[in-house]
Amino acid sequence: MPQRQTSMREAILDAAEELFSKSGFRAVSMREIAQASGANLGSISYHFGSKDGLLRAIYDQHSGPMNRRRSELLNEAQRIRDPEDRLAAIVRAFILPSLSEADGSVGGGARFARLRAVVMAERHEEAQKIIAETFNPINLAFIDALQECLPHLPRADIVWRTHFLLGAVSYTLINPWRVARLSDGEADGENTQEALAQIVHAAVAAFRAPATDGAAA
Repeated sequence: MPQRQTSMREAILDAAEELFSKSGFRAVSMREIAQASGANLGSISYHFGSKDGLLRAIYDQHSGPMNRRRSELLNEAQRIRDPEDRLAAIVRAFILPSLSEADGSVGGGARFARLRAVVMAERHEEAQKIIAETFNPINLAFIDALQECLPHLPRADIVWRTHFLLGAVSYTLINPWRVARLSDGEADGENTQEALAQIVHAAVAAFRAPATDGAAA
């Protein structure tokens, strides 16, 4: 019986993540999730309590392993003495777990990236709370580490550049085919290792750029 409950719970999570990633959080009903997972509404309420609880469980499933791996990699990066090498290692530590194929599938891959993008666009209050609780602590730890490498930059600049870095990772996960089309096939957006190397290279260059005039002023 416990194994059956676990299987049903996983089926509900999988169905909900798929539906949320395609249609958004608001548009999907509990009945649709029940139908897609083969569960009844009572099972969803038993395991998750509500649709908000289901969304939180999806985030916990992926972000827990992702953030633990980020923390491990950040600790390793911060032990590097050379500040230039340390900066690159910190950036790599930040994005590697998101590119799931490059790091043992701990980040949830493209589907979870799509779900996050859709949920953020909807600006659902409970969803925003879940996102903040899930990612703010680890994001702030990385911003602190980047600030130590880049003491000449205002913190606002580092936050902006971290924001752009997150956007680059999300778009790469959601739409990797765009790279192949724009490059006439010379670049493969689905090559996770290449994507990782390109994003790290570009992000490190961005972080090393001088402070913006507005921030400096």
